[in-house]
Amino acid sequence: MGDFSAETISHIDRKYVQDLLAKGERVDGRAFDEYRDIEIQVDVVAAKSEGSAIARIGDTRVIAGVKVLVGEPYPDTPDEGVTMITAEMAPIASPLFEVGPPKEDAIELARVVDRGVRESESVDVKGLVIEPGKKVYMVFCDLYTLEYDGNLIDACSLAANAALLSTKFAEMKLEDDEVVPTGRELEIPIKNLAVECTVSKIGEHLVVDPVLKEEMVQDCRLTMAVDLNDHFTAMQKGGGTGPIALKQVEEAMDIALEKAQALREVIFEATGRRIG
Repeated sequence: MGDFSAETISHIDRKYVQDLLAKGERVDGRAFDEYRDIEIQVDVVAAKSEGSAIARIGDTRVIAGVKVLVGEPYPDTPDEGVTMITAEMAPIASPLFEVGPPKEDAIELARVVDRGVRESESVDVKGLVIEPGKKVYMVFCDLYTLEYDGNLIDACSLAANAALLSTKFAEMKLEDDEVVPTGRELEIPIKNLAVECTVSKIGEHLVVDPVLKEEMVQDCRLTMAVDLNDHFTAMQKGGGTGPIALKQVEEAMDIALEKAQALREVIFEATGRRIG
């Protein structure tokens, strides 16, 4: 790579990307409001999970696996099951990711995706109860990066939603204080679905679904979760400390509203299950 410092490379890349944007172009030729090709496959690790999905946005790929276990409810919510999303940014996906415990970026990734699911009340947690106050289903969704070329959040949102929608697990009942199977199979009770759309601010320009080169020079990004009713259930600013004007926030929200329906449709087609 020569003797360039990180600052010099960043400056060169920033000017290159900004010059293209000023001409109405992006590094990969897309329109400012255009996603890369999206593909979702479900039931990719059926032997090791109750539900799974691989989501690809361009050259970014993530896998989601869902496990459904039986446990005790939280004391303050005895009539609700449990959902939890975790994420691992594996070094196999990018030399930018390090081996070891989850770093700040991985924790943020999991929290943003989890918030999109939780705040939209996608999963009917009251439908995850076996016996109130005693036993409930606990739904764990683990996200794992496979390839990274920008916009992990949206890819993880697609993978998590598709995995949850395609999950099938054994129904259990409480019999003489023992949890036993009934012989029936259940789906996760899902009553809403929020997809996340990320818009990157680079200078004065907004671009949807940033690639890695755009992420490296962005001022900040705005990720918005939009549900079936076109409600914004979560919003997260990250990816940099640069300011974003209210007018640009409103513009980004308009982009997210426009793109959400198509993103949900990809999930519905991949899973064969529709909500709403």
